[in-house]
Amino acid sequence: MRDVLAELISIWRAGDTAGLGTVVRTFQSAPRPPGASMVVAPDGSVAGSVSGGCVEGAVYELATEVAKTGAPRLQRYGVSDDDAFAIGLTCGGIIDVFVESVSRQTFPELGAVAADIGEHRPVATATVIAHPDARWVGRRLVIRPDGAAGSLGSARADAAVADDARGLLAVGRSDVLKYGPDGQRLGDGMEVFVSSFAPRPRMLVFGAIDFAAALARQGSFLGYRVTVCDARAVFATPARFPGAENVVVDWPHRYLAAQAEAGAVDAGTVICVLTHDPKFDVPLLEVALRLPQVGYVGAMGSRRTHDDRLNRLRAAGLTDAELGRLSSPIGLDLGARTPEETAVSIAADIIAKRWGGGGRPLTQTAGRIHHDAAEAQVAG
Repeated sequence: MRDVLAELISIWRAGDTAGLGTVVRTFQSAPRPPGASMVVAPDGSVAGSVSGGCVEGAVYELATEVAKTGAPRLQRYGVSDDDAFAIGLTCGGIIDVFVESVSRQTFPELGAVAADIGEHRPVATATVIAHPDARWVGRRLVIRPDGAAGSLGSARADAAVADDARGLLAVGRSDVLKYGPDGQRLGDGMEVFVSSFAPRPRMLVFGAIDFAAALARQGSFLGYRVTVCDARAVFATPARFPGAENVVVDWPHRYLAAQAEAGAVDAGTVICVLTHDPKFDVPLLEVALRLPQVGYVGAMGSRRTHDDRLNRLRAAGLTDAELGRLSSPIGLDLGARTPEETAVSIAADIIAKRWGGGGRPLTQTAGRIHHDAAEAQVAG
């Protein structure tokens, strides 16, 4: 829902009703992950996607119908359908899409959820997508680390789902949970889709240079909250980095240490060091490579700069294991030359490490194209 939240909240605030289709479950080579959504507005306009184009027409028709009737539907699309090649996923994947109407009446908590997401506060929504009693389908619980709002239908179900949803929220994962009709953990019959809205991950870019401006735009496009930091106030200005959420004037190592101390650096944070100046790089990398949790640390520079940097870091006492976490020279070998091409190269390296990709052309690989998050844990 995050990808269509602006359009959805606009319809909600106007007092209108939207049809919302959300991917809740995927099988095989599904093109969009759980949580991907498509909104159909009252005027028939569309925002978002559930399949990258394969079944959008069918979901559009269903969402239009559900917005009028108010009766939610769980629909499967894919090669298991007889008409797979008519409306299904010809790529071979299967997706379950839950379609519901969204209005002030059906989702009164949406305004508060949107505020949480906008302020980077963790929040999850748990929606009943299947139940023996049709009256339960579409009921929703909003879960936060310190409480919950709404109800699925019983105190027992609310307590069980809230507890499990907080576990998913803690790791930023969305999934379908199964229970008995009244929330029994060992039962069957009720399915609940938990959509987790963990705060967007951070990208910390050090070095106020033209490559940093291009990387800030790329990072923002990928969904990161981008901060550019440099000790030189004349270069570190918001006007030079419109793609960044924050531009900070401070010594890089001091800023990173303070952010880590404040708990603002975690396993999803990526750190890109672009200054290739040892008086900035070495103290900064001493801090970065010793952090217990960080998603990615990369540093720009030539191979000669890289070798000199490693020698300086070893002299500063960093171990081979700590140095092994450093991606340097930063980026994948794409033959990049311009700042924009280099930003794509760095982003590709970050994505590959996040999901466990090898960075090779798909024509040289076999098997599934998409990697599971579980396969990429070694990269985090």
